[in-house]
Amino acid sequence: MCLTYLFTNLHVLSVMLMCCMFPSMNRDNQSALQHVKDYKPPTDRHQIRILFHGPVGAGRTSFINSVQSVLQGRMYRQALVDNMPSSFTRQYTTYKIPKEDGQSFYPFVFNDIRGLEIRDGVLVDDIKLVLRGHMRDGYKFNPASTLSEDDLFYNKNPSTNDRVHILVLVTNTEFVMDAETVQKIQEIRMEASDLGIPQVAIFTKIDEACPEIKKDLKTVYKVQHLKRKMEKFSADVGIPMNCIFPVENYHEQIKLNSDVDSLILSALKDIINYGDDFINLKKSNERLVSF
Repeated sequence: MCLTYLFTNLHVLSVMLMCCMFPSMNRDNQSALQHVKDYKPPTDRHQIRILFHGPVGAGRTSFINSVQSVLQGRMYRQALVDNMPSSFTRQYTTYKIPKEDGQSFYPFVFNDIRGLEIRDGVLVDDIKLVLRGHMRDGYKFNPASTLSEDDLFYNKNPSTNDRVHILVLVTNTEFVMDAETVQKIQEIRMEASDLGIPQVAIFTKIDEACPEIKKDLKTVYKVQHLKRKMEKFSADVGIPMNCIFPVENYHEQIKLNSDVDSLILSALKDIINYGDDFINLKKSNERLVSF
């Protein structure tokens, strides 16, 4: 009884503190943000590794920055972004997100890789190595050859934390899927499926899809034009509609916006849940094998 009373009051206090730190957030956003902040992996030594991949200019690094902005309560620019026709990300990069105390990090990390360019993009075999945890942070991608086992950046004995726990395909409303890119994506998806890794997609630049959304982001699930685009994307790559999250990244704004935050938090919450489910399933299978 006393413990229930204590926990209830602690929760109320945490919500009040969040209202002070994030005054523009509505109650649903505060609840989703609290869910992310309270998340703890199955064991203290576990962390969720989230790998982002997709076409050049889709908004992978912008989404990473947007997530960090929402969690920090201010505009945050850790991942470098550039308006270039070719991939600005050249190496395998891990992003840790610091908590408010500045002394610890969230128990999930983001990984960014070179884009899926037709000529100079990341090689599918390199992504397969990343999925299995064989690539060390800082490896500079070579479009001509994949990472070799005798390279210093090759991780011969990956730990559970080195391996990817959820694969996130990032695309945008304006990108037209050519046959070669679709083939690469499907090959990557097949490898992830063989490893049991859950897969979702982030659909960015929804504000550029049509005037209604740009005027009012709350109409995102009502606009048929965007729904048709998402349905075609789903049919092309095979990711179910309920695993595709429409978002608007922070790219021009100088202040946080509650509607933008809402879509980002909704996507992040589900990504973390999928990753957590994967870790728990792996733990359960390991227990069964040990008996």
